[in-house]
Amino acid sequence: MAGHLRIAAGGEAEADLLDAMRRGDTRAFETVMRRHNRRLFRIARSILKDEGEAEEAVQDAYLRAFTHLDQCADGDRFGGWLARIAANEALMRLRKRGRVRLFADGLEAEEEGAAAVVPLWTAASTPEELFAVAELRRLVERAIDDLPDGFRAVFVMRAVEQMSVQETAACLGIPPETVKTRLHRARALLQKALSDHLDRLVPTAFGFAGERCDRIVAGVLARLRD
Repeated sequence: MAGHLRIAAGGEAEADLLDAMRRGDTRAFETVMRRHNRRLFRIARSILKDEGEAEEAVQDAYLRAFTHLDQCADGDRFGGWLARIAANEALMRLRKRGRVRLFADGLEAEEEGAAAVVPLWTAASTPEELFAVAELRRLVERAIDDLPDGFRAVFVMRAVEQMSVQETAACLGIPPETVKTRLHRARALLQKALSDHLDRLVPTAFGFAGERCDRIVAGVLARLRD
């Protein structure tokens, strides 16, 4: 047990955590969740546009992953595997609403006419500046929520979570070129709404509070014990 505690407590590699979870190390499960909670929540929320349902989707995604750890062949890519499961869980929930097609098609006609976009990202703001524009951050979050479904998910994955084009494409089941086009279009729409404030505010959107992180971890661990 002492060895397991050391494995689960530090900044160990994903492959080591995967091995520990396969041995049933509860602390490894918790470490993984706290490491990936914010990203998975942002992905699920970008698809579902509902915080409560996104939390449920993340919990279900963890349970699906933790009960099928044998299906993850490459421990070093464990994070990407989790992200795809979370996205699929959220998309399954959308499918029940009859809206999932928006992520696979139906937007390309608009995308093809997207104009060139001026790059958004400039020098990083200081923490003091970010605190000073808290109200503008809320405006950014609302503007992101107002994006069309397919654009919103791509934008959150690429610009907020800094996922690669290939990771985003794999999560949403769309071609990489579509990811690039939708990101450009989303940026154009957000620029129109928020002008030059966007580049310094987007990285702070949808902050993952400790309470929510604790709630997801506790919920999954309780269900694993059942």
